[in-house]
Amino acid sequence: MARILIVGGGCRGRQLAAALVGEGNAVRITTRSEAGRPAIEASGAECWIGTPDRLATLRAALDSVTVICWLLGTATGDGKEVRALHGSRLEFFATQTIDTTVRGFVYEARGTAAPAEALRAGAGVVRAIAERNAIPLALLTADPEDTAAWLEQARAAVDSLLIGP
Repeated sequence: MARILIVGGGCRGRQLAAALVGEGNAVRITTRSEAGRPAIEASGAECWIGTPDRLATLRAALDSVTVICWLLGTATGDGKEVRALHGSRLEFFATQTIDTTVRGFVYEARGTAAPAEALRAGAGVVRAIAERNAIPLALLTADPEDTAAWLEQARAAVDSLLIGP
């Protein structure tokens, strides 16, 4: 059993959580407000109130986490804020995983709302941090609008990080 942290607990994140919980893992999903709690808990996951907009709210969510899933490829909002989710906020959060129990990072490198250049930059950010700190990385490139294919790739990504090479 492993603990997986999902940052981005929308519909696909909750579906991934349900699958991972079904395999015997403990899953923690972040949400910005209490309004997200019922849907998250219905998936079998633990709800964590926190947001990448305020990274300090996520720091303690890393406790005992083995794999992080940064699933914000479809995040919407102000263009500057969305770019920050795949740039400065992602970089700072990823550096917080160094010298923790985190042994793998899944980054959603394809989306419907985030600009493609922001997603490419985000992939570069996590790739550089992962290489520098020997943290295994998996990039999700499946189309988020094809839920079945996305879920299959996301589950395989998490499994590959848990099992190792």
